[in-house]
Amino acid sequence: MQDKGNVDLQDQRRRRYRAFAIAVGCLMLLLGASALAGWLLQIAIVIWLIPGFPSMAFNTALCFVLSGVGLAASTLAGRRFRIAATVLAGLAAAIAAARLVEIATLGRRFHNVDMLISQFVVPPDFIAEIGGGMGPNTALIFLIANLSLLLSLHLERPRSQVVQELTSYVVITLGMIALAGYVTDAEQGYRWGPYAAMALHTAIGLVFFGSGLLARSWWLQPAYRAQIPLWIPAAVCFSGLIVDLYTPLGLANGILYVPLVLTALWFGNRNAPLFFAFACTVLLMLGFLAVQHDQTSFWQEIANRTITAATLWLIAILVFYFLRNNHNLEAERIRFGALVRSTPDAVIVIDERGTIKSFNPAAESMFGYSPQETIGRNIKMLMPEPYHSEHDGYLTHYRQTGEERIIGTTRMVSGRRKNGIVFPIEVSISVVASGETKTFVGIVRDISERARQEERMKTTLAQLEAYTAELERSNHDLDEFAYIASHDLKEPLRGLHNHSRFLLEDYEDKLDDDGVRRLNRLVRLSQRMEKLVNDLLYFSRLGRQQLAVKRTDIGLIIKDVVATMELLLEERHARVVIDGRLPEVVCDAPRLTEVFRNLITNAIKYNDKPAPLVSIGYLERYVGQNGTIARNVFFVRDNGKGIPQEFHEDIFRIFKRLEKSQDSDDGTGAGLTFVRKIIARHNGDIWLESEVGAGTTFYFTLGKKREGQNAAA
Repeated sequence: MQDKGNVDLQDQRRRRYRAFAIAVGCLMLLLGASALAGWLLQIAIVIWLIPGFPSMAFNTALCFVLSGVGLAASTLAGRRFRIAATVLAGLAAAIAAARLVEIATLGRRFHNVDMLISQFVVPPDFIAEIGGGMGPNTALIFLIANLSLLLSLHLERPRSQVVQELTSYVVITLGMIALAGYVTDAEQGYRWGPYAAMALHTAIGLVFFGSGLLARSWWLQPAYRAQIPLWIPAAVCFSGLIVDLYTPLGLANGILYVPLVLTALWFGNRNAPLFFAFACTVLLMLGFLAVQHDQTSFWQEIANRTITAATLWLIAILVFYFLRNNHNLEAERIRFGALVRSTPDAVIVIDERGTIKSFNPAAESMFGYSPQETIGRNIKMLMPEPYHSEHDGYLTHYRQTGEERIIGTTRMVSGRRKNGIVFPIEVSISVVASGETKTFVGIVRDISERARQEERMKTTLAQLEAYTAELERSNHDLDEFAYIASHDLKEPLRGLHNHSRFLLEDYEDKLDDDGVRRLNRLVRLSQRMEKLVNDLLYFSRLGRQQLAVKRTDIGLIIKDVVATMELLLEERHARVVIDGRLPEVVCDAPRLTEVFRNLITNAIKYNDKPAPLVSIGYLERYVGQNGTIARNVFFVRDNGKGIPQEFHEDIFRIFKRLEKSQDSDDGTGAGLTFVRKIIARHNGDIWLESEVGAGTTFYFTLGKKREGQNAAA
């Protein structure tokens, strides 16, 4: 609740700073609009304020309007307000910069910038009556103030806001110097050299402008907010300058400016003492230049003011380091507090006697006690037996001997909730020494769920062992079946085949044509049945045998396959070409040879073209017809009949054939099933794209394996 209160207080302060900046912008708008109205309606008293005093130039009033609206708009949310603030502040800065350039190049007799707009809306005789123009001090203040506003709008916030805060101090100081000049009748305060002077209401408006910029800076940087009202250091500055102008040798100003620097202790910004020291140094210099000095006191006062400035900067540096250390300590305290509050583990702090000093929210949730119920009581209230009785003895032993039994280690013990339930916990204890006082920090983790998971894991492991034993038994039965199939089942098949052959050889002349045909059919069926049994046994072994992988040149595999198929290629007038360079991959070479042999054989057998063509290649990047992307893809492409879309999955089923080839007796329909199984064993995938009448392309990938690695099913 305390943290929430602090947050609410900070938000309230930020809202006040924002409201103050908007109010200052509105006051500047009102001041500038009033002066513009005085110019347009030819009301001299509005422009002079006091007869005989310097007047507010037309461009000065215009800059007040632009700067005031820009300042207020810069505090409003929305892109359009940001753009408006940028445009208005930029126009004001441009007018001030043009005036400064005119003064620097043409001198004090020219007021072309001031008359650029006013000559079209104000009668020339009234302009001649009022005279004057924007003074260099006024132009400089508008320029630097609006530039700092532009920087804060478009550059990185922390640095730009520090620049704006420093600029605001300078603006306030220069405005107060002009006010002090009016109060003390020291013309040097509001008139720089022979140029146009700053009007009284201009000086007041600029002090407010600087205050608005400062409030805006604090609004954007709540961590750097001021803890005391701005008028206090402002009053000190003003009083110090007034007394400085009337005190010989500047003795009093050194006394008054020291409290000003010390007020930085109540500001959240640790750079505040340096800003105040800078402002005081400017005041010291202007106070010296604003009065006449006789020759005897001239060097004395220079020495006095130098010593005063050095003292102020020394105090400012000391305050700066003090604030910086406090800021770092406070930041660490806040971070540690936030960490302790947000950590999911219980954090409990006790003293050497076991008294609880801190109890975080996670500990509340874990043990069921509130901090009010635990702080000040012994930690053993959270322990069941035997830990409850043994804990005090351990602390006594530690105080007497300094022997650390559990400090710095992690132990699994038991805790007791408020409702009396005992549950397993994991405790890590560390000691923090401060002088002769030692504090113990315990990090407690509820491992009830872990204990339940361990029990479930034990049960799962027991079930897994049972499943493993069952799987081993099933594999043993499968091996027995394979043995029976390869011997006992094939033996009758061979008998049927042999007896059929004997009958054909011995009794063919005694049988009619139908009998001979049936015996030949029986021979072919027995041969086919033996092939099916062999393929089924081979398929079962593919999933259980290990792969002996090594780095293999795919080009050499293709050459070997083509060499073994030379007779088939000649009979079908077929060609096998390699499209591009084939890479070396880590694979089981005999199994991959079988993949290419099956794909090439199918591409030739099921081909209706007079000159079958099989193209083999490799793609580093493949983009499919449906937009899918794959890398390191091999392909086998033919110019055959093509496969309809609805059969793209059926062709990989074992013993599934869409049609008989010209050599149908040579196959069982298991080739593509073997291909998919082998590629799957290599952690790859296979798919196809086909166009009926144009041909088919099989694509496949191979997963990455280490050379020499053996992969079991």
